[in-house]
Amino acid sequence: MDTEIKEFSYPENPSPTQEGVQIDSVVTSVINQFVKRAQFGKAKYGTDLDRKDLTTLEWIEHAKQELMDGILYLEKLKQELSVKS
Repeated sequence: MDTEIKEFSYPENPSPTQEGVQIDSVVTSVINQFVKRAQFGKAKYGTDLDRKDLTTLEWIEHAKQELMDGILYLEKLKQELSVKS
């Protein structure tokens, strides 16, 4: 199931009678990216972040590996931009 959110409202103080606050297009785009990533991960790995089979240290290691990848991607882009300058 591929879900895309067109508009997202988030209540500042959730209550059954309160209308949500309109969220801008940038936040809506990021929310959609998270939804798509969650769907991809569930399809690829057959599980999601609600899984209970990892310890706290294993979750920390997963996060560390993801952040290290992010730093590598940023360094790659920085080097490419430096060459173009």
